[in-house]
Amino acid sequence: MQERIITGKDIAERLKSVKHKIAVASGKGGVGKSTVTALLAVHYARKGYNVGIFDADFLGPSIPKLFGIEDKAQELTIHDSGITPVYSDRYGIKILSIQFMLPSRESPVIWRGLAVNTAMRSFLGSVDWGELDYLLFDMPPGTGDAILTVMDFVDLDGLIMVTIPQDLSAMIVEKAINMAKKMDTEVLGLVENMSYFECPKCGEKFYLFGERKG
Repeated sequence: MQERIITGKDIAERLKSVKHKIAVASGKGGVGKSTVTALLAVHYARKGYNVGIFDADFLGPSIPKLFGIEDKAQELTIHDSGITPVYSDRYGIKILSIQFMLPSRESPVIWRGLAVNTAMRSFLGSVDWGELDYLLFDMPPGTGDAILTVMDFVDLDGLIMVTIPQDLSAMIVEKAINMAKKMDTEVLGLVENMSYFECPKCGEKFYLFGERKG
């Protein structure tokens, strides 16, 4: 595909047929953002909506693994008019992930911030999503280039923040929420993952990571 400068107008044109755009984010890694993104996508798909997922965690892509479609790289089509995402086996969820473009499952993506920013803009302006009711962005941890580029160039409906009941996680997620406020992006809600374990025999709840911090 011929290289060109991707503008905000290009990105808006690509996303003009997407009704709702939601990013799932968190300042801290390992709290379950990708799991929440996948479950939310399945929830909407079960209701009959057309759904897509942009796996924006370039350095740690996991959406293809969650949907069991790691071996579908050959279905990712790159042509002159853009990139056609891969469809999940169930519900036909459209998925775009850098994982499909790597030579092997174990291949790392070793990029600095500028490369992440450039790749993010390129994908945003090149992927042919078609008509979608919901496009979910699975963001990487932190408040760096990837999420800033999405908030700059995508007219998001808002962010869903994911945390776990630990003081460290709560502190970092609070930073991410303040970032969203500074960027005039609405926080739609907060998911506290791994909140408790419920015994399947007696029903008692065990707060393995401490009491709720959400």
